[in-house]
Amino acid sequence: MIEIETKTKKWGNSLGVIIPRKLAQEAGLREEEMVRVVIQKQKGVVKVKDIFGKLKGWKKPTSQIMKEIDKDLDSKIFKLR
Repeated sequence: MIEIETKTKKWGNSLGVIIPRKLAQEAGLREEEMVRVVIQKQKGVVKVKDIFGKLKGWKKPTSQIMKEIDKDLDSKIFKLR
């Protein structure tokens, strides 16, 4: 799956979006192929500088958080069996 941000363009009486050639090639897309498009209106851009440092009090290392997530998922999968 490739996710991009692009602008809508007028196309006759409709709107269309352009998939850049490089990304279409990476995804192996060909003309006339069916694709799924998820439309989400962007409400502004989040910049790293705006969120940098917001979690300064966070003391757990990423590896520990990942282990906790894995453990939680394993317990839920086990319950489903």
